[in-house]
Amino acid sequence: MVKPIGLRVGLSALTGLAWIGGATSVMAQDGPGRGYSQVPQEALSVVAEVRAKPGKEAELRAATLPLVALVRSDPKNLVYFLQEDRESPGHFIFYEVFANQADFDAHNAMPYVKDWFAKLPELADGGVKVMRMQILAGPK
Repeated sequence: MVKPIGLRVGLSALTGLAWIGGATSVMAQDGPGRGYSQVPQEALSVVAEVRAKPGKEAELRAATLPLVALVRSDPKNLVYFLQEDRESPGHFIFYEVFANQADFDAHNAMPYVKDWFAKLPELADGGVKVMRMQILAGPK
């Protein structure tokens, strides 16, 4: 079950996540702050959370890790990070940025995303919680 929550986040969070994740994204390759010009003002930032059912942590991780390469290879995806809580294995947070809602909808229609969602009733506790964020500071 997807539970959208309207929240806002600053673009500075994008930098922090890129640094924390050891990203080799366009932003990291271009140097400090230069990649922001590629993020449109109306970009859709998504933070999603999923928790594994007890005893299903490794299975959910194995089902989820392939998404990283698949989503990052999609030209409509601007940023994609998968993170796992170090203190609570099986608690995953996704951070994604798409140029607009249509690109995000196209992402969710991809067969590999649909396949992943189909596995969740067996692996996840309570489905995915999705927060659609608005980036508050535009590119400079």
